[in-house]
Amino acid sequence: MNSPPRLILASGSTRRRELLKQIGLAPDEITATDIDETPLNDEKPAAFARRLAVSKLAAVRSDAPDSYVLAADTVVGVGRRILSKPADELEAHCFLQLMSGRRHRVYTALAALAPTGNERVRVINSVVAFKRLSEAEITWYLASGEWCGKAGGYAIQGRAGRFVRFLSGSYSNVVGLPLFETANLLEGLGYPVRRE
Repeated sequence: MNSPPRLILASGSTRRRELLKQIGLAPDEITATDIDETPLNDEKPAAFARRLAVSKLAAVRSDAPDSYVLAADTVVGVGRRILSKPADELEAHCFLQLMSGRRHRVYTALAALAPTGNERVRVINSVVAFKRLSEAEITWYLASGEWCGKAGGYAIQGRAGRFVRFLSGSYSNVVGLPLFETANLLEGLGYPVRRE
């Protein structure tokens, strides 16, 4: 009996691992990549997310000749402005103020590679609207520490869920990995998503 193909997740994100587990997928290997995550001049949020996911895939490609590889990156966009992971609490505060009372988009780029060398890239976006946040609510949220390491400085699956008055698109995308699109992408490349 042939052993199932290996799946490598080119991301150190525990959220992405948990989301994959939710749909019955467990990567055989986790490879956190070390790439430059600085936006280019005039780079738009969707293009930035795509470039990072493709860079993560390229970083592990040569070490995975007989495996499927999945890479992803999530960024938040307010208009043309990119809100990636805040560097500190002050930047997280600025992000929350910027998103207060308005809509923003969450982009997750997926880049996947099959052992055959076939590669696919998709960018998924969801629209999220926050209620108008008071200074007390922002302070309360920042004190939780949830903003740390999160695109846009918030976690919808945590306390920030109480700020969301509108969501259009994939909820799991806002968490960090659009599950429907991820499963379809891997299945389209030949990975046995529904293996017994």
